Amino acid sequence: MSESLRRLVNIGSFRILQDKLDRWYDDYNINTCDQNVAACCEIVELNSKVQGQLFKILSLTASEGGTYAGADIIKYRLLPWLGQNFFTSGSSYSSDSLAETAAKNRELDQLQEMYENSLQRVEEELKLARAEVEDLKDELADANDELIKLRALTGRVDTYKSQIRSLKDDLLVNSFSSSKLSRDNSYHYASRSSSVLSLDDPVQRVRQHNLISRFNDMFAQDRLDAMDTLRRYSDDHENNQRILFSAIYEAFSVAKLAFRQFKMKVRANLAATHIGPETLEEAVQDYINRNTDLYDLPGMVSDVIRSLNRNIKIFLPLDTSFAIIQPYIREACKLAWQMSALAHPLDIKVASDAELYDDMSYRRSYDSEYTAPLVNHHVWPCLVQGSKVLMKGEAVTRRGASLGSSRRPRSPTSFDSPSRSRSMSRGRSASPSARSRSLSPRRSTSPFRR
Repeated sequence: MSESLRRLVNIGSFRILQDKLDRWYDDYNINTCDQNVAACCEIVELNSKVQGQLFKILSLTASEGGTYAGADIIKYRLLPWLGQNFFTSGSSYSSDSLAETAAKNRELDQLQEMYENSLQRVEEELKLARAEVEDLKDELADANDELIKLRALTGRVDTYKSQIRSLKDDLLVNSFSSSKLSRDNSYHYASRSSSVLSLDDPVQRVRQHNLISRFNDMFAQDRLDAMDTLRRYSDDHENNQRILFSAIYEAFSVAKLAFRQFKMKVRANLAATHIGPETLEEAVQDYINRNTDLYDLPGMVSDVIRSLNRNIKIFLPLDTSFAIIQPYIREACKLAWQMSALAHPLDIKVASDAELYDDMSYRRSYDSEYTAPLVNHHVWPCLVQGSKVLMKGEAVTRRGASLGSSRRPRSPTSFDSPSRSRSMSRGRSASPSARSRSLSPRRSTSPFRR
């Protein structure tokens, strides 16, 4: 008996029972009904095991005292307790209620198993979705890297094209100047019979021909590409034409100003050391011909964009910048600089809205009113050299054309912002459905006609 009691004490069943009761009490209000019932059943099972051990010890203890040892204690203390509590509480459960409870337990077990299975399936699907997301991220990163490489390659291609164009110019210049070189085959620039300031100079003739061809290409291709870009942001066809004309007009203004400053610096630096047989102006032009790429193209592009932002006659949606046509502006600045760098520079004619239409400088666009005497707006500038027209521009003539007021839309905080939306959607703002191409400006078939 003492050995059984020692084992019961060492096991600490009552301490475990008390700990379970404490935990159940702490978690009772946050548990579900099923969790509370399960906790109670667990405590009942543990309590029944402890009671079984106590009854065993009670039997062994009573047997040590003989046949009737402890009979009075059992009679007056144990039997009344067994009769009033143990058997009475146990007799309230019928066989039907026990079977129903067992069926409910089986149903709960099945529901729990279904829930666990569905939860496992959801976790597996979530893992698959996460794996697909990681794959998409990797593909996006690879695509971004390829895009960066493609942009870098595009920049290199533009650089190579510029270098090829420069080499072609040099080859043509050499081919024209080779007949005028001395017998010792000296290719020094000063050995030519004509001056670099002459209109017949090979550099002037070859580069002028190439630049006029490039001016024509900008009208026929670059301008239409820029119109396609603007059409994605604004449906006002006339406004888009004004934007592109203003961009190339401002590009020539910025390039001419920058070139004048560049030429003044070159003249000042060469004046201190010039001793050659050619004049100072010839030396300056010779240096400019050899260094036509010494200009700040990004700075000129930024100046043009700032000028467009100050122009009250053109506009774009409030969330859009004129930087969307930056490729067009860049090419216009490059062309304007190279035309300004010639010994006999090429320029565009001064133009303004509501000016008298000049048939010698412009041709009418397809949507013009052919009997209107005034220019409503310009589509492309007229290319001139001094007072000589080299290539006609394009203009839109309409009756009642005038300088008018600002076309720039007002701030959305204005009280009449709905009227602004209506004005932008008028019939004349509609862009042509197809990409309209005007005829290319005519130019002389011979690039060297004086």
